[in-house]
Amino acid sequence: MTETQEIKEIKTIVHRDISWLSFNYRVLQEAKDPAVPLLERVKFLAIYSSNLDEFYRVRVAQHRNLVRIGKKTKRELDYKPKELLKEIHKIVNKQQEEFSEIFDTQIIPALRDNHIHIIRRLDMTQEQESFVENYFQDKLLPFVQPVLLVRNKIRLFLNTGALYLGIALSTKERPTAPTEYAIIKIPSDYLPRFVELPSQKGRHELILLDDIVRQSASWMFPGYTIEDTYSIKLTRDADLYIDDEFSGDLIQKIKASLQKRNVGPASRFVHDRTMPRHFLDYLSDMFGLEKYDIHPEGRYHNNFDFFKFPDFGIRALKYPPLPPLPFRPLENAPDFFKTIAEKDRMIHFPYHSYESVVRFFEEAATDPGVTHLKIVQYRVARKSRIMQALMTAVRKGKQVTVFIEVKARFDEEANLKWGETLQAAGVTVHYSMPGIKVHSKLAMIRRVEKVNDVERVRRYAYLSTGNFHEDTAKVYSDFGLFTADERLTEEMSRVFAFLENPTKKPNRKFKHLLVGQFNLRDGLEEKIDREIKLAKQGKPARIVLKMNSLEDNAMVEKLHKASNAGVEIRMIIRGICTMIPNVPQWSENIQIHSIVDRFLEHARVFMFYNEGAEEIYLSSADFMYRNLSARIETTFPVYDEDAKNLIRQVIDFQWNDNIKSRYVNGQQDNLYVRNENPLAIRAQNETYFYLKNMQSL
Repeated sequence: MTETQEIKEIKTIVHRDISWLSFNYRVLQEAKDPAVPLLERVKFLAIYSSNLDEFYRVRVAQHRNLVRIGKKTKRELDYKPKELLKEIHKIVNKQQEEFSEIFDTQIIPALRDNHIHIIRRLDMTQEQESFVENYFQDKLLPFVQPVLLVRNKIRLFLNTGALYLGIALSTKERPTAPTEYAIIKIPSDYLPRFVELPSQKGRHELILLDDIVRQSASWMFPGYTIEDTYSIKLTRDADLYIDDEFSGDLIQKIKASLQKRNVGPASRFVHDRTMPRHFLDYLSDMFGLEKYDIHPEGRYHNNFDFFKFPDFGIRALKYPPLPPLPFRPLENAPDFFKTIAEKDRMIHFPYHSYESVVRFFEEAATDPGVTHLKIVQYRVARKSRIMQALMTAVRKGKQVTVFIEVKARFDEEANLKWGETLQAAGVTVHYSMPGIKVHSKLAMIRRVEKVNDVERVRRYAYLSTGNFHEDTAKVYSDFGLFTADERLTEEMSRVFAFLENPTKKPNRKFKHLLVGQFNLRDGLEEKIDREIKLAKQGKPARIVLKMNSLEDNAMVEKLHKASNAGVEIRMIIRGICTMIPNVPQWSENIQIHSIVDRFLEHARVFMFYNEGAEEIYLSSADFMYRNLSARIETTFPVYDEDAKNLIRQVIDFQWNDNIKSRYVNGQQDNLYVRNENPLAIRAQNETYFYLKNMQSL
């Protein structure tokens, strides 16, 4: 029996997708928390819904495909897809009921208390009914698509993620005839989901687009009586199944797969839970649905549209602003690159402004000494000053090389467009490698400088835990390091050389960077083994890990060994965590917390005590099999003491958070961390004001 099998039998791990659902419940907890400002609670409902939608389009779709092919699969599985789907559905149904309860009994009354009213169509005034009729005629009529359903004759195709009303009809001339059924598309992809109605002064009254369509249904089916209406939505498998990725034109295969994404098999069909059985059976037959595809929800779907819920300018219902702090050493530097050459510079956004990163590229684009720019693009903003700077650099005669990972899920099309735009501007573009993703967050420039009238070449680099994305940098919490340290820049040049010519592997081993496909997994395991050895010698041994996800079985086993040897292990994990801590004889020395707050915790930090000579690494990689074994990731050491102290302080805030931190445990119950500290510690607020105070020193 292998150790992995033993782990599963004594239940020291949980399936990654069950753990993910527990993470998404932490998001729902934020919507439930009355201490969170009201409109932020509404936003967390949107985040929860958006997360769940993607989960079904990708993860559940994969399990559904395994169920469909049944015993034909040659793949060895460590779980039973049918049983897992049942467990997923049970958890999601319970969460959806709680979602509806939160919305109906908490959010709606709280909105009312703040003079914001979501009006049902039967509660409209005469003036509002007239407004809705005009809105339908002027705005809705060109977009609605009423279709009368006829079994075995009309097989309607439902667009993925689109909202529809299922309508039960009876004929006015033959009221006793069998019920007929119809579908109307709700055009929320063209019109606002929330429409403001005429209302009295001091009141804000809204109606959902869904209810305007409900109100208008009788005008679209003359001669019929509308018996009832029920909202429905179908989402489809969104994964890109690229056959034989190692041959042919990968870019063309991805383009072809993108066209198929919206017509894939069903991954989830959601319906108003009050829909009668006969109607649901009719739709199941009409759309070829199976029981695993069907999920009850509330009256409304696509609740990620709450991202667009109007705020009416009421600032008191949102978080107090935490404007990004300028990173003065770089933003105010008269000589940007000289400032980096003096010492490494660490920024922590969104607390720090992202302007330093943008300036790195804009300065390089126009600096006469810069000859080369290189960058890895994984996700990038739709309007990007960084990409504009790269094109400016080409016009200034510099050599610019961009590696674009076009397999970044749901950003494939955007990345392809940016690739074409950059190529048209003269940038040298390298695209995805077959069979592997490039997930590193790296940029480097080559600059010719004069020292005592002698020219020398110096490399400047930026390494980060987050993408080169000006928009997500406002809400994702990440670290970024500016450096001219030759120990790092020399090895980074070998990473870029490999990305530009993957048939030629680096001719020297990496000593400082841990790079996926070369030394990442082995390097991390060696550092854990060193702590194990020290613990067995009776010396202090400690590991602190912060990441998005822990799922890799080999790493779980390695951390179990460390725990059993006496290594103290603390982990802060935002999302998936398959390990169960505090299991006797397995994980007794492991504690795991998770933080969900106003900013998305995205940084990866690995800290090894090393007999007091602490090593701190930042990384683009989580402890997932895909990151450690199937990607080009970069984990980089932090050598500068000021940067190390910043990271230590942030981690200390996070570990002692007693407001937004939850325990990760085998029960998956997401209990809040409450400690004996009489002071309330909310890590993200503490971090912001710590950095703000640092500015005044």
